[in-house]
Amino acid sequence: QVQLVESGGGLVQTGGSLRLSCAASGRTFSSYTMGWFRQAPGKERELVAAISWRGANTYYADSLKGRFTISRDNAKNTVYLQMNSLKPEDTADYYCAADYLRPEVVGAHGYDYWGQGTQVTVSS
Repeated sequence: QVQLVESGGGLVQTGGSLRLSCAASGRTFSSYTMGWFRQAPGKERELVAAISWRGANTYYADSLKGRFTISRDNAKNTVYLQMNSLKPEDTADYYCAADYLRPEVVGAHGYDYWGQGTQVTVSS
C-alpha cells in the first residue's frame, strides 16, 4: 500500500510555470507506475502524464506535449510534474496516482492509489 501527498499547486499567471510534487510513503515506490491526472470544474478527470517504474517510459496527453514534463526520483519516493507555459485552461485540481506493477504507461484506468489533490489556477 502507498500513500500519496501532492504539493506545489497555486496561482500563477498565463505563461508561468509550476512544479508539482507527489511524495509517496512505503518502501516499494519504485514498483509503482505513477500518473498525474487533472480535473477541471464541470469536466471529467483526465490523465495528464504517466511514468514507468524506473522512469524509462513516459506518456503525455497530446495537448500537453512539450509543456509538461513528468519525472521521478525513486530515492526520494517522489514524482514530479513540471508545468511550463501555463494557460488558463490548465486550471484544475491535479492528482497523482499509483498503480503497483502496472506494465504500461498509457491508459487512465486501474490506478489503485490516489492523493488528495493540489489546486492549480492560471490567471489570464
